[in-house]
Amino acid sequence: MEKLESALALALRGIPVSIDDAMELDATATTDQLCDAADRIRRERCGNYIDTCSIVNARSGHCSEDCKWCAQSARHHTGVEVYDEVGEDTLDAITDAAYRHGVQRLSLVTSGRRVPARDIERFAMLYRRIARRAPGLKLCASMGLLDEAALSQLRAEGVTRYHCNLETAASFFPSLCTTHTHADKLATIRAARRAGMQVCVGGIIGMGETMRQRLELAAEARDAGAVSMPVNLLHPIPGTPMEGTPLLDEDTVARSIALMRFVAPDLAIRFAGGRARLTPEGTRRILHGGLNGIMIGDLLTTSGNDAAADFNLLHAEGFSTVAN
Repeated sequence: MEKLESALALALRGIPVSIDDAMELDATATTDQLCDAADRIRRERCGNYIDTCSIVNARSGHCSEDCKWCAQSARHHTGVEVYDEVGEDTLDAITDAAYRHGVQRLSLVTSGRRVPARDIERFAMLYRRIARRAPGLKLCASMGLLDEAALSQLRAEGVTRYHCNLETAASFFPSLCTTHTHADKLATIRAARRAGMQVCVGGIIGMGETMRQRLELAAEARDAGAVSMPVNLLHPIPGTPMEGTPLLDEDTVARSIALMRFVAPDLAIRFAGGRARLTPEGTRRILHGGLNGIMIGDLLTTSGNDAAADFNLLHAEGFSTVAN
C-alpha cells in the first residue's frame, strides 16, 4: 500500500507516475485498489464531467495500409461497405442524434492513408452542413496523415480537434503495420498542433501487447500533447489477420485503464470501441476506474452502445455530461 499511496500522491499533483512504478503497482495492488485510486485522481484532476463524442464513417474501405486489426484495409477480405463520401441523409441522421442526446463532439473519420488535398473541400462542405444543422456541436476530424496545409484548411472550417491514434506503443507498432510508421503519426500530430488544433491520441488494447506497452502508449500520447486519449478494445474482425485474437478479460481492461490514469493524470481518457461486449458490472467498475471520456453511438464498421442508455448510465453513476 505504501507504493500505491506514493504514486497516488504524485498523480494527485498532476505528476505522471513512471512506467516502472506503474508496473510495480500492477504487480502489487488489487484491481479495486487501482480503480479506486485512479477514480480519485480523475475526480480531483479532471472533475466529474465526462466528455462525450460520436463519429461518422465519412469514407469507408479500400484503404491502402496493412494495419492488421482494420476491417477497411484493401489487403483484407472483410466485406466492409465501400464508399468515397458519406451520404447527406446518413450524415444528417447521425448529426441530429448526437445533437439531440447532448453529445459534445462529432468527428468525420475517413479510411485511407490520408485524404488527398483535392478532396479536403468536399469534407469541408460536410462540416459546414453539420455546423448549420447543429450549432454548438464541436467539430473533430480523423483523416489520416494530413500535412499542415490541409489541417489548417480544416481548422478554418471550425474543426478544433484532430484525432490521430498512435494505435499502440512504438515498441510494438512495427509488428502490426508496415506501410506507415509511429514517426509518421507523430509528425501529423505535431502538424495539427501547429495548425491550432487540440489533438486526440490513443489506440487499441488487446492486440497482443504487454501491459508495459499499454502504459508506453499512454505516455507517448501524453508526451505528444494529447488532451484526449481514446482507449479501444480490440474487436477481432473476421478476414483480418487478428480475427482469432483472444479477447482481454474485464479485469485486465480495468487494470489497464486505471494504470493509464496514473501515467497520464490530466488527460481525458476516453472509453471508445469494444465496450459493448462488457458486462454492466464491468462497465461500472471501469467507469469508476479513471475514465472521463466516452464515445457514444456506432463505431466505424461495428455497432456501439445505445446512446440513450449510455447517457442514463452516466447520469446514474454521478457523471455530468454538460461542460462547464
